[in-house]
Amino acid sequence: MIIEILQTIPFYNFLIKAKQNTYAADGPLIRSSRPGSIDLAYTEEPFRYLDSYFGGFQFIGEEMVWYQEKTVWGMNYLGHILVENPPADFAHFLKSALLQVPQEMPYRGPEEFVSGDFCYTCSVDGSINWFRGKEFVFFNGQKIYQLYFHGGEVRN
Repeated sequence: MIIEILQTIPFYNFLIKAKQNTYAADGPLIRSSRPGSIDLAYTEEPFRYLDSYFGGFQFIGEEMVWYQEKTVWGMNYLGHILVENPPADFAHFLKSALLQVPQEMPYRGPEEFVSGDFCYTCSVDGSINWFRGKEFVFFNGQKIYQLYFHGGEVRN
């Protein structure tokens, strides 16, 4: 049943909307689910999404999706900024890239997104049920940020 849910247009559409209405859009924070976590949530019945992370310059987090209150999908990520003083508009650029989350690859951002001196890249191996990937941001050709992620179907 879970595999069928994950491979539907409604699931993909929900996941994209959730990502476009939380971190990437400076969505509202909710009450922390764990000591020190930063949490953002999005609900569109029968789905519910939670992004919970720790840190900022170097960070770790987890995204989870529930269908009818049953956990069905999750993704873990670990990232960090590679330079002491990132360009002032780095965070804005990264969020702009993440708003471009593609239907065929609804994990992070598109394979490539360029704006001014910034370039974002994302690559993924696998499918919605079992995947791993990485994303990078370059500024004037220098890698200034990296993130690794993995996830997929969750079931008992």
